Amino acid sequence: IEQVWHEMHEITGQPPIANPEWFGQMVAVPLPPSTDTDALKARLYDEYHIEVPVHRWQNIPLIRVSIQGYNTRTDVERLYTALSEILADKS
Repeated sequence: IEQVWHEMHEITGQPPIANPEWFGQMVAVPLPPSTDTDALKARLYDEYHIEVPVHRWQNIPLIRVSIQGYNTRTDVERLYTALSEILADKS
């Protein structure tokens, strides 16, 4: 999960909210402050068929990535690609 943590922060450009050594199978990653979390969640699902929690916590937009036994490296790469494309649309 530490590699996922680093890759996600590179994609989002946001500072981490915790030390990667604290994570086991799940990590919450901040998103750019202007992120519309409902729209992002919908696009990830509708356009990329990715279901992942996206919400605000204490007014910080977050995406929560959880790696389970049924996830493959390809699933994670699809999330990286989708998130990169969607966030680039906002630039």
